[in-house]
Amino acid sequence: MNQDVFDVLIVGSGPAGLQAAVTLGRARKRVLVVDGGPRRNAAAVHMNNFVSRDGIPPADFRREARSQLAKYPNVLLRDEPIDAIEGRRGDFRAGTIRARRVLLATGLIDEPFALEGIAPLWGHSVFQCPYCHGWEAREGHWGYYAPDASLPHVGPFVLMLRGWSTDVTLFTGTLGDELRSRLLGAKVRIETAAVTRLVGTGRQIEAVELADGRRIRCEALMMHPPQQQVALVLALGLALDDDGFVKIDPATRETSISGIYAAGDLTTRGQAAILAAAAGMQTAAAINTELTADLVTSGLLP
Repeated sequence: MNQDVFDVLIVGSGPAGLQAAVTLGRARKRVLVVDGGPRRNAAAVHMNNFVSRDGIPPADFRREARSQLAKYPNVLLRDEPIDAIEGRRGDFRAGTIRARRVLLATGLIDEPFALEGIAPLWGHSVFQCPYCHGWEAREGHWGYYAPDASLPHVGPFVLMLRGWSTDVTLFTGTLGDELRSRLLGAKVRIETAAVTRLVGTGRQIEAVELADGRRIRCEALMMHPPQQQVALVLALGLALDDDGFVKIDPATRETSISGIYAAGDLTTRGQAAILAAAAGMQTAAAINTELTADLVTSGLLP
């Protein structure tokens, strides 16, 4: 086997990329993991709802995962950016790197709403996932900021929040009568005045200030702001679905470009560390099955 060519180039070393590296490494594939981009969870202090890892700081999670990868001499890691990928299935090139297959585990870029006061609170007391942060804020004063509550996920999400708190407020400017009735019946408070700023001390939100001057007490605020793919994904021109996620074949996990696969947050609205890790495992297994058959039948694997 040509040692100048990696079997798989993994771009991104979050839970999806690191798990894929373990899986492919144990399958005796020659793997290179590269990551030079910002961390999507950079603001988070702890990573929760991950069995055996519950409460671990993200930096410690990455450090431990990398130390475990060190026992596989066929897996290499480099902290460097990948700006472009060229070539085709079996012969991809990223600068001087050559690889037979590519796995994108780049995550996404969150674009928090332009609300005054949000910056120090984001990822601490203003966040997206109650499964990741809800236990710590249970039975507090909760809010969900959704400028357009007509979106199909809003109603079920707000109702779900009632499982963590008896005090939930929906901040929205667009709300249908049917959903309003359901939410009021579930004892969800509804505020339709525009939100002007978030009030807090340090990393802790304390209130949501409305255009009419009122301040609604809030200790945990949920929101789902827009998300963008990283520059590399956009430059590749991969097919995206209507919500902007990378389309993958449900069986092979392959993108619209033959030989390039994707796993983790860039492919789905279901975003959590444990889900990304599971997707990394599944995608790596799919790559290994297809790649091994290709190497054996082509004579590249003795």
